[in-house]
Amino acid sequence: MIHVVDGTYELFRAYFGAPKAIAPGGTEVGATRGLLRSLYFLLRPSTPLGTGPSTSLGTGQGQVTHVGCAFDHVIESFRNDLYAGYKTSAGVPDDLLSQFSLAERATHALGIVVWSMVEFEADDALATAASRWSSAPGVDRVVICTPDKDVAQCIRDSEVVAFDRLRRRLLDEDGVIAKFGVRPPSIPDWLALVGDSADGYPGVPRWGAKSAAAVLAEYGHIDAIPDDPGQWRLGIRGADALAQSLRDHRDEARLYRHLATLRTDVPLAETIDDLRWLGARRDELTELCREIGDEAFLERITTWREPALS
Repeated sequence: MIHVVDGTYELFRAYFGAPKAIAPGGTEVGATRGLLRSLYFLLRPSTPLGTGPSTSLGTGQGQVTHVGCAFDHVIESFRNDLYAGYKTSAGVPDDLLSQFSLAERATHALGIVVWSMVEFEADDALATAASRWSSAPGVDRVVICTPDKDVAQCIRDSEVVAFDRLRRRLLDEDGVIAKFGVRPPSIPDWLALVGDSADGYPGVPRWGAKSAAAVLAEYGHIDAIPDDPGQWRLGIRGADALAQSLRDHRDEARLYRHLATLRTDVPLAETIDDLRWLGARRDELTELCREIGDEAFLERITTWREPALS
């Protein structure tokens, strides 16, 4: 089983959930401290993987053996060149932005493969990893650790699933259909119609979650939806207005779908063997914990890499 983690989400979660802390050098490091604890908890044998309707997939996550963690090294990506309103670092607290590089160092010190995204986004790295390794020999499942709805498009049966670590909820393909009303391949189209305020695009006027789900459940993709509502193979309230809006905004909808579609061609250099977790890097983690004034964390570590494997 391979676990791939949305490091940016984990850092944000730690920033807003962990206590503030000032390092000996005078900088804010509370989010990095929280991230260390959160990621190390993942690396330890733990309680059942999730709760809810999809937990029949397994009784627990067991010992994590292969893991990678993706970060938005910078918030902006190639999508900002495509759409001026796409999300940026504007509004992100300075004392959070200042910890991005430190968080990547902390993750590497724990012995986890780190993917630092600049042109692409962290979700693109997760999608690439899931696409590349889900069918590899010996891999029974790829678990994408994030609650981000974008990754629902990556889910396939029970082979690729998403796991919300905060809420302990596992999402498989049946769960995607139950939650969004469409199958995973239609998620980018659903997001294009509905919009995504977190990513900064508005969707198509008049289209909501229910109408998008009903129409896409029938047609699958935006381009397959007829312009003429009289040709629609379903009865839906307000069909004339929905069709008119889509006709007027079809080019924008295609752009939003492009923004919502995760890339699976990120040049990740690692092999499956590189993802095997062999323990924390003693010298690197010790130095980092001194830097952030958190040497007590070292007492939690029970597995260290052999020096030759650092």
